[in-house]
Order: sequence, then C-alpha cells, then structure tokens
Amino acid sequence: MGREREAPQKPQHQEVVSYTVEQLVAVNPYNPDILPDLENYVNEQVSSLTYSLDANLCLLRLYQFEPERMSTQIVARILIKALMAMPAPDFGLCLLLIPERVQMEEQFKTLIVLSHYLETGRFRQFWDEAAKNRHIVEAVPGFEQAIQTYAIHLLSLTYQKVPRSMLAEACMWQAINIEGLSLDKFLEQQVSSCGWTLEKGHGQVQLIVLSSNEFNHPELKKNTADIIPLEHVTRIFPILG
Repeated sequence: MGREREAPQKPQHQEVVSYTVEQLVAVNPYNPDILPDLENYVNEQVSSLTYSLDANLCLLRLYQFEPERMSTQIVARILIKALMAMPAPDFGLCLLLIPERVQMEEQFKTLIVLSHYLETGRFRQFWDEAAKNRHIVEAVPGFEQAIQTYAIHLLSLTYQKVPRSMLAEACMWQAINIEGLSLDKFLEQQVSSCGWTLEKGHGQVQLIVLSSNEFNHPELKKNTADIIPLEHVTRIFPILG
C-alpha cells in the first residue's frame, strides 16, 4: 500500500495588527519606537483641528529620554495647541516637560509670554504680541478662534451685561480681536447660538447681556451645604420612631 500523500500546507500569513496612537500610548508609552507615530499625530491634530493632550505629553516625555531626536517645530505646535485648550492647564503641563534650554529659544519665549497674557486676561497685550509673531501662531489653524472662545468664556464669568462701548474700547474687541461690522456679525451669531441679548441702556447705549451662569449670577449656584442626602434622611426615621 502506497504511503498517503500529505495535503500541502497552506502558507501561514502573519496577521498584521494596527493600533491607534491612543492605544500605543496606553500600551507602552515609554517605547521610543512610537516617537515618529506621535510626531505624525501632532501634525494630524494640526491639520484636522483635533487635540490629544495625553499623546502630546507622551511625546514630550520621550523627548526627555532622547533629546537628540527632539523636533522644536513639533514642540512649538504642541504648545500652541495647549494654548488653544485654555482655560485647561495644558500649557503648564507641557512646559514642565520641556528643557529650560529649549524654553529659552525665541519662539518658546514668545509662547510663554502669550500664555501669561491669557492667564491674566490681558487681551490687548496678547493680541499685540500675537500680531508681531503671526509666523508662529498661524502655523496652527483655528488659533484665533480658539482664543476668542476662551476670551468669551472669561468675560461670561465676570460680567452679566456690558456696554458695547466698554467692550469696544477696553474689553470685548480687544478680547476677541474684532470690531466694526465684524463685531456686529459676531454679536448676531452669539445672540442666535449662545443666548446673548442686546438691549438699550441709558442714553441709547447698547448693552450686551451675556449668558447666565453660576459665576455671573451667584444665585444660580447650588448650595450643597443646604442639601441633605436622602440616605441621611432615611437614617433619621428609625430614630424618630
């Protein structure tokens, strides 16, 4: 009896598993092999108007271990994206991972100054400084719009209503860097989308009424000290009985 022929073995194909950048960061954040992926991801965030603080912090940490591979262009983009995330403290978190010698470069000194102006609400100085350094901040699309959003947020924490003249002279257009017809159009958008209202004050002064929140209307803030949890009340019943 002849020997049975074995069926030819099918070539085994190794399954290629692809991971997202977030998964790479979660699985092995200190693997230097993922550094190019993280750099590419920063550029992707810039082009797609997205943001990932965790991935960017991971890249900055890897740069600490391999400083010769650091790209100052990538670092600058990370810091600009962090500025755009204000009022989140992302800029400070990123700065802690950047060597002091790198921070002393002109572009990073400029970004640090811009951060200080934003944190202290000095929008006039911020826009003046940003205008002098457009080649830095305009490398990331959406920068101006993100800062305008932050400025509006800051104003809404402080004011209930403000005269248009006050905004134009010292606060609003300096805060969001627009005036004239552009400011009119912007106000229309805020009225329709954010609940702002316009009203006439004394002497036909136009007042801008900002959206209500627990900061500009303290009465809206819940006093948790006056709220007794239900489980505490149920414990009292047996004692009263």
